[in-house]
Amino acid sequence: MDDTHQEVTSLVGREVYSNNGVFVGEVEDLKLNISEQTIEGLALGNLNAELFQEEVNAGQGVIVPYRWVRSVGDVILINDVVERVRDPDEEESDEIVA
Repeated sequence: MDDTHQEVTSLVGREVYSNNGVFVGEVEDLKLNISEQTIEGLALGNLNAELFQEEVNAGQGVIVPYRWVRSVGDVILINDVVERVRDPDEEESDEIVA
């Protein structure tokens, strides 16, 4: 049995929280790089309306870079997404894609 394949599909449906314990959303799909066989991002739905009001109102999701993921267990923990979303003027190359 291919453990990597099983792990990738098991990410769908998991809740995502920031390191600060703030609910961000739920994994609906994955952004994959087929040629490199890597996960590039998590496509989130069921978003926290306080963080993503515009996207929630438009019925859209967001994709967070997989490099933000800090741990995967019963839930997925990602880096300080709250600060990055609330401070869009910060000079940072990481962006959330709607």
